[in-house]
Amino acid sequence: MSNRLQLLLDAWKTKRLGKHAIEERQQSRLADIVNIARQNSPYYKELYKGLPDNIKDVSVLPITSKKKLMERFDDWCTDRNIKLSEVQELVKDPNLIGKKFLGKYTVATTSGTTGTPGIFLLDSHSMMVTSVLAIRMLSSWLAFGDVLKIIVGRGRMAMVMATGGHFASSIAAARMTKSRGKNFIALSAHKPMPELVASLNKFKPALLAPYASMGALLATEQEEGRLNIRPVLITLSAEGLAESEYKRIAKVFDSKVGNSYAATECPFFSYSCKEGWLHVNSDWVIAEPVDVNYKRVSAGVQSHTVLVTNLANRIQPILRYDLGDGIILRPEPCPCGNKLPAIKVTGRSSDVVSFFDEKGQSVAIPPLAFSILVDHIQGIERIQIVQTSPTILKVRLRYDNTSNQDIIWKEVKSSIEHLLRERGLNNITIERANEPPEQSPAGKFREVIPLMKS
Repeated sequence: MSNRLQLLLDAWKTKRLGKHAIEERQQSRLADIVNIARQNSPYYKELYKGLPDNIKDVSVLPITSKKKLMERFDDWCTDRNIKLSEVQELVKDPNLIGKKFLGKYTVATTSGTTGTPGIFLLDSHSMMVTSVLAIRMLSSWLAFGDVLKIIVGRGRMAMVMATGGHFASSIAAARMTKSRGKNFIALSAHKPMPELVASLNKFKPALLAPYASMGALLATEQEEGRLNIRPVLITLSAEGLAESEYKRIAKVFDSKVGNSYAATECPFFSYSCKEGWLHVNSDWVIAEPVDVNYKRVSAGVQSHTVLVTNLANRIQPILRYDLGDGIILRPEPCPCGNKLPAIKVTGRSSDVVSFFDEKGQSVAIPPLAFSILVDHIQGIERIQIVQTSPTILKVRLRYDNTSNQDIIWKEVKSSIEHLLRERGLNNITIERANEPPEQSPAGKFREVIPLMKS
């Protein structure tokens, strides 16, 4: 029996058996991943010095963060052949998207909402666990009749994704294109809405996978008659929406809507149920809701942040990692019947920026369209775009160094102007801010901040 099939059978069995089986798998996998980290990662060997040999309680482990791990990147990795400088060279070259580092590791990047961009490596085991839990997720969303409809629709899938060097989504698209051929298309979230609508109308996907904010905009296009598709399932990701928006999207498309809350650090974190809760895949991940002092908060209480332990990634162990988002753990079992613990996420939101063009027509742009603009521009450590009036965008920049700042600014300004012109917005002023990007009270950086609505 293949490892993938064994993992899949165990995933279904564990979910069915419930709390005791979930805790048993979690504890066993925690002990394994901690031992791997201590034996092969100089960073963790140093960090865990003096701790018990057999770790049964995750709360005894010190807390980590993106900043701490990136500062010790080479020592963090359990494969001693991995060097940050060599991974960075691969990431810098868009032509190498999809190429495995050292021939065996998938590379993913994050934009760094907590101030530090991240580079993460996934080994074959971690990728296998991710795919198995994706199957478990889809089986919870789709009935037998839905599967038949997808088959009738030849499984056509459209992904609306980030482009411009965003490795995580670009790798996913490359793999889907290879495996599904003409029944898959990847559309750039950077494209003007009329082009996206035309492509989707022509392709008629049975499965639609946009970013959450883009899903909301596409629902508006469908409502107003410009878009005319009937996907069986819409899977939303990357951002959070108000519950009313999920219901609106489902109603407008007459489709099932699935939502997954995850992160590059833990791509299989959780998935939604019909009751509007997110179920944590806690046989493979430990989620600890904590207060500002990193003390565990009770179920039903909103946390300041969540500490995540990824039990699958053996090459870059993610252990008690401060993810930065607030959550609420459901105190009682979810009425949907899923025995995995349920949460709501309070720290993520998708902020669509709205403008009026010169003809008075409303034009909405999702935050992702702005953030992916500068992925390829070298020399930027952090960008924040703030809408200060209906016709003004202020750009806050923090540079990698003090040289060439004027050249970098001109490139950023030109990229944003091009995005706006594509959407018929020739009446928007772009200003260079004197102040650097600012953190929210929760310590996160919002890349795009729309005008506050009165």
